[in-house]
Amino acid sequence: MARRKRDYYAVLGLTRDASEADIKRAFRELARKHHPDTGAEDDGERFREINEAYTCLSDKEQRARYDRWGHADDSSSGLGAVVDAAQEIINDVFRRRRGKQKGKDIRYTLEVTFEEAAFGASKTVALPAVPEIGMKARELTVVVPAGIKDGTVKTLRGEGEHGKQGGTTGDLHVNIRIADHATFKREGHDVRSDATITFPQAALGAVVEIDTLDGAVKMKIPEGTQSGGQFRIRGRGIPHASGKNAPRGDHLVTVSVAVPTELTPRQRELIEELAKTQGQNTTAIEPAKPRRLLDRVRSLLEE
Repeated sequence: MARRKRDYYAVLGLTRDASEADIKRAFRELARKHHPDTGAEDDGERFREINEAYTCLSDKEQRARYDRWGHADDSSSGLGAVVDAAQEIINDVFRRRRGKQKGKDIRYTLEVTFEEAAFGASKTVALPAVPEIGMKARELTVVVPAGIKDGTVKTLRGEGEHGKQGGTTGDLHVNIRIADHATFKREGHDVRSDATITFPQAALGAVVEIDTLDGAVKMKIPEGTQSGGQFRIRGRGIPHASGKNAPRGDHLVTVSVAVPTELTPRQRELIEELAKTQGQNTTAIEPAKPRRLLDRVRSLLEE
């Protein structure tokens, strides 16, 4: 039966917390003492044991494995050999992983219209070729959901650049940018717009047409409406989700009253009568008289 190996630390006369310097110093002292050339009587066996202990403990990986599992050929049903084999497999896995490189992510800005952002759309994204990694130009379809917000980033997994040495493919990040609308502005799920009404419409009330996301709709203007008044058209705003039955925000309208800049004599007469009924004095304001041609020429010569 083979003699069981002694503990390497005991062979060198050290404790398990010995430093690298302690291990080197102990080895040198014992090697000089037990070198075969010194005429040792153990036929060099003691020197071989010292050298074996130093070889193991001076290597960080071997020492760590020895501290955990002991001698590789210890009487433990080949546990040391199993551990070595497992360690090799793990090391091989890490080496392969280090060689793999994930492909780079691609970032793309996609501009959609106000209406497309409101109701959703399918848009085609054209990606250029990347000759360095053998990627050809391609087109992808990006689904823009209804009610999407400006600046939303949609990620398409695995649609980026190819990885190297078997690495995974990167992703495509699509930044959604909503183009400005000529008349609409968005506030959450509500839409805002402005409308101009005439003085008679504001004073007497009227029904006017207002452009919305769904086209022109009729809106009632009550009599006595003031500039800056706001009206709500329910259910004509941004959908909360896709689908015809999805709830929607409202369309908010701010009205301004247009004051006429030129009046006919009859219009002026009527407004003056209105002013009198309200106790307002307008006699200090006289309409501008047309200037004769001779007066205009004289004025130009005097400048």
